[in-house]
Amino acid sequence: LRLPETLLLSTDCLDSGLYHGPRWRMEPGDLFIPVDSIEEEATLTCDAKSTPPPQYRWSLNGTFINLSLDRRRRLSGGNLIISSLDRYRDVGVYQCMAYNTAGAILSRRAHLKFAYLDHFKVHTRSAVSVREGQGVVLLCGTPTSSGDLTYAWVFNEYPYFVQQDNRRFVSQQTGNLYIAKVEPSDVGNYTCVVMNSVTKGKVHSSPTSLILRTDVLIQAQSDAY
Repeated sequence: LRLPETLLLSTDCLDSGLYHGPRWRMEPGDLFIPVDSIEEEATLTCDAKSTPPPQYRWSLNGTFINLSLDRRRRLSGGNLIISSLDRYRDVGVYQCMAYNTAGAILSRRAHLKFAYLDHFKVHTRSAVSVREGQGVVLLCGTPTSSGDLTYAWVFNEYPYFVQQDNRRFVSQQTGNLYIAKVEPSDVGNYTCVVMNSVTKGKVHSSPTSLILRTDVLIQAQSDAY
């Protein structure tokens, strides 16, 4: 980032004690904006104190924003206000510069991201077969998303959710369902439910059928004859 020319040229009276460079009162923080709120405004905060009062410039991904050519972005004090948010043009790393004739400071980097949760692809999932007493993993296959997610599984029909215990576990990293020592009562249809904590959106996968394998029983009967 290059310093503004006014800052580079205005160096008179710096030894008089009447001037001091900017100090932060508030730096920008990360923002997560739900995609369905793109018609609203986003505000990145920036506030410093200095004598004389500071001026402000903002950069996006390392390049200064030219506010005179940008109708969607404007300053209010040191705050950067973005209207008519664009999921692709506004995402990135923002940084605020506060400066006066005595110096300049750069804020911490602030990320602006858009939170969303796409739908699962509609397709029939293959049944998963397992022998009684063995363990099994049912894959969630999380759709494309941005933002913190939480996972749950519906057993057969809503609202019967899988209750986690010493045999059943839902990973909050992958969304997969782990079942240890499968029992006959576990047989049924399982649906992965994904929730986005930012957008409050929720999507459901196609059901996965869990069935017990009977090949061992068939082989035992065959041996008996």
